[in-house]
Amino acid sequence: MTRPAYGVLRPVTPLAAVLLAENPSPMTLDGTNTWVLRAPGTRSCVVVDPGEEDEGHLQRVAAHGPVALVLLTHRHPDHAGGARRFAELTGAPVRALDPSLVLGSEALTDGDVVAESGVQLRVVATPGHTSDSLSFLLTGPDADPVVLTGDTILGRGTTVIAHPDGALGPYLDSLHRLADLAPGTAVLPGHGPELPDAPAVARAYLAHRAERLEQVRAALARLGPEASPRQVVETVYADVDRAVWPAAELSVRAQLEHLRGTA
Repeated sequence: MTRPAYGVLRPVTPLAAVLLAENPSPMTLDGTNTWVLRAPGTRSCVVVDPGEEDEGHLQRVAAHGPVALVLLTHRHPDHAGGARRFAELTGAPVRALDPSLVLGSEALTDGDVVAESGVQLRVVATPGHTSDSLSFLLTGPDADPVVLTGDTILGRGTTVIAHPDGALGPYLDSLHRLADLAPGTAVLPGHGPELPDAPAVARAYLAHRAERLEQVRAALARLGPEASPRQVVETVYADVDRAVWPAAELSVRAQLEHLRGTA
């Protein structure tokens, strides 16, 4: 699959366009997706996840303003690290679930409806990747619904459960919430390409997590119940690029807590 150009605003839906930040890595895939939302003919916009503190990227996003509001899907630096500087550049308030990330406005809560720049976003709490992870169900005039998922659902591969802040039980609950969205609700993810059907992807993620849990159970049966997370990673993720083993170990820690009933 061809990677989109860095720093170029790419229209995706009638209400959403994306700028890809140039911060590729095994964890961020091609880089962080910064979403720019506005109804056709509307001058201002809403920006979701301005990205890390990269002046060039923040300036390029700001150039597509005026920015009326900034929303954050979660606290990780590749999504939120540049939010304070972006607020300085644009004068826009920043809203997130975590009050420590909020600037000039109020924290978000599950079920909130944000109406700005001709679009409407319903806040859906989707903890698991992190405790403060949110998704945003985006609707607008004459547009099919889409959901911005941050790192809860990625455009390629699966996400890490960022233990100890993240936890598997809440993540599975979040996937069930996304699986209950209307069929054909497209995914606008925090990393990777957009996907056509959030419920289908969420069900695939649930099946993947169930399979991984069975693999962890099997590894514990072989290694013993007190096996370390690293030992489990070396068994369950033996065929996975070692560059992502540190992330896999975070997920394994979350899986072990879940299995041992301490999550």
